[in-house]
Order: sequence, then C-alpha cells, then structure tokens
Amino acid sequence: MTIDSRAEIESAFAGFPSGVAALAADVSGAPVGLVSTSFTVGVSFEPPQVLFSVQRSSRTWPTLRRAERIGVSVLARGHEAVCMQLASRSRDRFAGLDITRGEGGALLVSDAAMWLECSLHNELDSGSHTLVILTVERVHVGDGAEPLVYHHRGFRDLARIASAESRGRAAVEAAA
Repeated sequence: MTIDSRAEIESAFAGFPSGVAALAADVSGAPVGLVSTSFTVGVSFEPPQVLFSVQRSSRTWPTLRRAERIGVSVLARGHEAVCMQLASRSRDRFAGLDITRGEGGALLVSDAAMWLECSLHNELDSGSHTLVILTVERVHVGDGAEPLVYHHRGFRDLARIASAESRGRAAVEAAA
C-alpha cells in the first residue's frame, strides 16, 4: 500500500490517540511554551527520559530549548481551553493561566495529571520534525486526574469511553 498524499498520512496518524503535554519555561524573563501530542514517556528509565517531536518550522522551540529546565505538564481532562490557548499563535499563550514555577525556570500548568521538570538531553533531525529527548530531573504525579486525550483531531474523555464500553458489555451480557 502506498501513501498518495500528506493528507492521507495525517489522517492515518490522527487515528492514534495520544495524551497532550504542555512544555513551558521562563526564558530571559518571558514565558515560552508549546503543546505536543507526540509526547512519549519511558524512553529510558536510567536515566529517566521522555521524548517529543516538534516541527522544524517551529518558531517557539528555538527559544524554549534555551531554558535551563523545561516544565512538562501532562494536561488533564478539563484542560481543553488551556491546550487551545497554549497552542495559539495569535494571542498571549499564558494570559490568565494558573501556572506554577519549578526549578530553573520550568513552568507547570496547575491541576495537570503529571508534572515533569526536565533538561534538554539531545535533538535529532527527522524529516519535517526534530525529535527532542529530555532528561527528567523532578516528577510529580497528580491526584488521579484523568489525562486529556487527543484523537481524530478532537479531545476525548476516557471516563465517557469507559462508561460506554461498560454499557455495551452489559447489554451484550443481558442479551445472552
């Protein structure tokens, strides 16, 4: 099977559900951040490392990469508006957001499912993107907050999906 167009591959990739991570830091006195749906944990356990990819055309990454520490906030259910604001190119990405400051300038979104404070380990060019490996310096897992899930170009609710699956199983069992 061949790939006929970029739209076809983008559509295929959109079918893979992912979490949503906000990466942010204070760089030279100004908050800088971006959103990633390519964030991956468990790249390495010793040392602890995570990975994400960023478009090589990004105007934000060249500034954010200069931070001593980058805050990674795995966004939680209910953070849809936060995600859209941090991804915006036309407004102040941090206006009105509840942000916590970590060490070395890391910025963390309040009430996230998980926080990581990371340092840049390596960058690898790969086609249209750069693969970025971060070393985890500090970690805080939230109090059971469900992660925000992105799938087919929209946000999904794990609890709603699980509930629908339970209702479907119950209906099948009742019919048997």
